[in-house]
Amino acid sequence: MIQVILVFLWSMSGSAWAGEPRTVTFPSGKLTLSGFLYKPEGNGPFPAVLYNHGSDLKPGSKPELGKFFTNHGYVFFVPHRRSHGRSPSDRFVDSLIAQGLRGVVALHEVHLEDQLAALDYLKGLSFVETHKISVAGCSYGGIQTILAVEANAEKMLGLRAAIDFFGAAITWAKASDLRGRMLRAVGKATVPILFVQAENDYDLAPSRDLAKELDRLGKPNRVIIFPPYGQTAADGHGKFCSQGVDVWGTDVLSFLAQNLEK
Repeated sequence: MIQVILVFLWSMSGSAWAGEPRTVTFPSGKLTLSGFLYKPEGNGPFPAVLYNHGSDLKPGSKPELGKFFTNHGYVFFVPHRRSHGRSPSDRFVDSLIAQGLRGVVALHEVHLEDQLAALDYLKGLSFVETHKISVAGCSYGGIQTILAVEANAEKMLGLRAAIDFFGAAITWAKASDLRGRMLRAVGKATVPILFVQAENDYDLAPSRDLAKELDRLGKPNRVIIFPPYGQTAADGHGKFCSQGVDVWGTDVLSFLAQNLEK
């Protein structure tokens, strides 16, 4: 009932919040998580992008990305996983975070549950075209994006495309169990995947290795390695995703349009 009331209020507000985030809540297991939802002007229905934030504990609302996608007609949803941002802490997740790489795969499995709960929430909004939802994410969120691709195949979630911005670029060479997990996940892909990185990112191997596995299996994918962004690896990593829409935006929109209209 609360969700229905909110949708009604949003529809009545017209352009008052077009391009501006609204804080929303959604259930994941026994927890109530929070996130930021962006909606274009009008009543829709609109295609949507479910965005997985990185490992930063305070991911915020991603205003640059929200503005970019809503300006191009997409609902943009930034859910905060448990123990991050505005969502409540979870002791088990906190313990896995403290373990570093030793707990990274188990941590991703728990956070995948939060991501899928966020997808359920997004699909329940009347102004979202449920048959035109894509998933995307940067860094840690890129790993989550790949796991969502696997879940999409196993659970028939209805996702149409995936965009992995340099998932595991910091951990690929250090965590063999995570590499194996991601390679197994892409092996089950049933939707096209776009891999996006800047040349000066920490490690280009994740995109190339995952794409190579997809090529071996005959599954659709594309890798775009853009010229260096900024001056450092940190610039070519996090800043490239959140601030580089003028660089990667056209290619990402083209990829989404091509796969959502099939």
